[in-house]
Formats: sequence, structure tokens, C-alpha cells
Amino acid sequence: MGEQGSIAVEARGLIKQFGSRRGLDGVDLVVPAGAFLSIFGPNGAGKTTLLRTLALLSRPTRGSLSILGTDALEEPETLRSRIGLISHRSMLYGDLTARENLAFFSSLYRAEPDDARIDELLRLVELDHRRSDLVRTFSRGMQQRLSIARALVNDPELVLLDEPYSGLDPHAAELFDELIRRVRAGRTFIMVSHDLAKGFELCSHALILARGQVVACVEKDGVDAGAFRDLYLATVGMGVA
Repeated sequence: MGEQGSIAVEARGLIKQFGSRRGLDGVDLVVPAGAFLSIFGPNGAGKTTLLRTLALLSRPTRGSLSILGTDALEEPETLRSRIGLISHRSMLYGDLTARENLAFFSSLYRAEPDDARIDELLRLVELDHRRSDLVRTFSRGMQQRLSIARALVNDPELVLLDEPYSGLDPHAAELFDELIRRVRAGRTFIMVSHDLAKGFELCSHALILARGQVVACVEKDGVDAGAFRDLYLATVGMGVA
């Protein structure tokens, strides 16, 4: 895991070009190891583009990106096993059991699935009793809990979350909150969220993105929720977003 005081993510001048449009337009970002960064912005702000870039699923057109002390653009393959992704899509296989899903994803990182790790994760997300059931029989909340286990099967140092609360009922969202708290220690989290209140509640750092540019990036200790909400609404109201 990252040492205290180190940098987990450092991006400089990230540009992502889509024809004549820029999804990212000169993004600078520094995320300390162990931080929880929540990224906010209106539709089309570039949030998902940025997260996909950090997940090494999309390569920027220009700029530099260092993740966990490694040049992410030069050595992406060495980093993928150190990054986990949780999305509003579970990325699970419905016709496999819970255990088979975790065994499959574990096998992507090692020659043989880590059976002890799989059993530990199933207990962590409270799905050990459903280990042999097909995932397509699971509720939305159960699938999201299993998606946490999937994302953690390689014991990642950086965990990325793309609208993970989408479609969850209040009870399922509470369970998701608790699971995130259990696995927070020693990891860096970066979450894209439309929910200003929830995202600000969880974070240590907050970022507003608009038109592919960083409008504001603050430490939570330096601003209260109301002031940050006003800053976000002012950004939208001024037409920056």
C-alpha cells in the first residue's frame, strides 16, 4: 500500500480529443496516497473520461500520468493489477456463481485463483451463504456488493468508483457505505458521483470538473458542505459547466 505522504495519482496537462471536441482539456490533478477524492460535474463535464483514463481503459491524447509512482502511459500493464474498478455496472457474469465470478477475475492476475482470498472477500461482502448461486438471481444491491469483492480480488492500492450508488435503494446504499468503510484503510479511492451530498460525505478531497477542465479542487477539511455546494451551483449557474 502507498506510504503516508506519498502521491497516488499525478496528472499534468491531460487532454483527450474526440474529433473536434475535447473530453479532457488540460487536467492537472494530484491525489495523495490514502485520500478519497470525489469528482463532481454536470453531464458532459468529462468525469467518466477522466475515470476511464485513470483506470487505463483510455489513453490521453496528450499529457502525463503517474499512478502509484509509475508512468501510467509507459507501463500500463504493470499497473493494472494494482487498480480496482467499481461501476454502476457490476461487470459480473450472470450465468456464473458468485464464487466462479471471483475465481475468474482472480485468474486474470495469477496462474491459479487465490481460494483463500476469494473466501475472505465473500465473507466480507456477506455473500458467503450465496457463494454457489448464479449471479443473475441476485438483487441489484447484492450484485454491487459482489462487485466490491471483484474489484478487491487483486488487493488493489487504487480503487476507482464510477457512480456506484446508481440504482441502489436506501438500504443497499447503507450496506455499500459500510463495505467501503471496511476496506478504506491503506487504499486510495477516486469516485465519480452525481450525488453531491453523498460524495462530499465520503470524501477527503473534492473536485469540480466542467467542460473537461478542473474548476476547483479542495480538501474537505478546508471547506464545509454548504460552501462547497454553493461553489458547485455557482459554477453551473455561471455557465462554466
